[in-house]
Amino acid sequence: MSDHQLRTRTPARPAPAPRPAPAPRPSGGSRAAAAFRAAAPALAVYVAARALGLLAFWAAASAAGKDPLGPLSGRWDSVWYQRIAEHGYRYTVTLPDGSVHSDLAFFPLLPALERAVSAVTPLTLGGAGLLIAWTAGLLAAWGIFAVGAQLHGRRTGVVLAALWGVYPTAFVQSMAYTETLFTALAAWALYVVLKGRWIVAGALCVLAGLTRPSAAALIAALAITAAVTLVREYRDERRAGPVLRRNARMIAGVALAPLGWLAYVVFVAVREGSPVAYFDVQAQWGNNIDGGRALAGFIAGLPWPAALGLCAALGLLGWLVVLCVRQRQPLPVLVYAITIVVISLIGAGYFGSRPRLMMPAFPLLLPPAVALLRLRTTGRTAAVLAVLACASAAYGAWTLLGAGPP
Repeated sequence: MSDHQLRTRTPARPAPAPRPAPAPRPSGGSRAAAAFRAAAPALAVYVAARALGLLAFWAAASAAGKDPLGPLSGRWDSVWYQRIAEHGYRYTVTLPDGSVHSDLAFFPLLPALERAVSAVTPLTLGGAGLLIAWTAGLLAAWGIFAVGAQLHGRRTGVVLAALWGVYPTAFVQSMAYTETLFTALAAWALYVVLKGRWIVAGALCVLAGLTRPSAAALIAALAITAAVTLVREYRDERRAGPVLRRNARMIAGVALAPLGWLAYVVFVAVREGSPVAYFDVQAQWGNNIDGGRALAGFIAGLPWPAALGLCAALGLLGWLVVLCVRQRQPLPVLVYAITIVVISLIGAGYFGSRPRLMMPAFPLLLPPAVALLRLRTTGRTAAVLAVLACASAAYGAWTLLGAGPP
């Protein structure tokens, strides 16, 4: 080979370096474990708050010579759920004024779970109801943390779960009621909507619709969010076909969402032979919608100091709603919270239950959670939460030892 050929010969390219193997995707179990570790501080604070509430009630009940477990699993609505779990829907009570209270006013998911848990464990129906409520409380706190962390970071999620655990009527979270079960389903449904997983959200909404009538708020949140999304995208493209195809899973989730609630309403209609039977049952219980007349009449009948105090509390509630709007909460979260509040205020039912009915509206606590984190030190935030926990525990013990239902 000549010197010229040696000089002009193209040098051989080096062999390409081997590509690194792709990192293995985390399994579902590892993702769940990581999510649990992230939520652990929120769950620990929530458990501490509820344990304090139970301890205060146990001490008060023992001092009064009363059974500490009785009000938690054997009074008020808990008895109705357990009766349904044991015998099915067949029980009615006729009151002196002639109104009839039917167990058809109570939705079926909690009694079905009580029956299932009692069948496979040594627990009574009351014990099964408490186990379900307490487990659902943990899941609700986890879901509330997840929503708060998604919107404002992990620290906000922790404080948000803590505030829900020290809500004035948080003692109901320790009872065999549906509040924790419904809140868990609602919180996780909102979280997966924020993540764009509409089919899962719709399925959770089905279960919520078998738990409480207030699932209408969750159904509305999904439907309004989807409608706004479709209208906005159609306005940009002016072509319905691509918009509908791109949002097919969202549309399917929204179509799925009301099926649980509708299934129970249809069940009552068929059983009673009237298409409006469910609403008639609720009216007999005094739970019909009256646009707020009962609330106005209740306030008007109070002594003026109590009326002023209640109006101040309602004003604070309205201010929280305004803060949620100013905070620019995502549309499904905002619609859900506002609808829960509206449903709780425009019904004709027993006034004392309204704070409990509003308890699932946890997004209302987001502005206070963010405000608490603006305190200069973590110690001050913890001190505020501790004071609220003590006040909630004392109020819960006093209420549970009283005569009226929460």
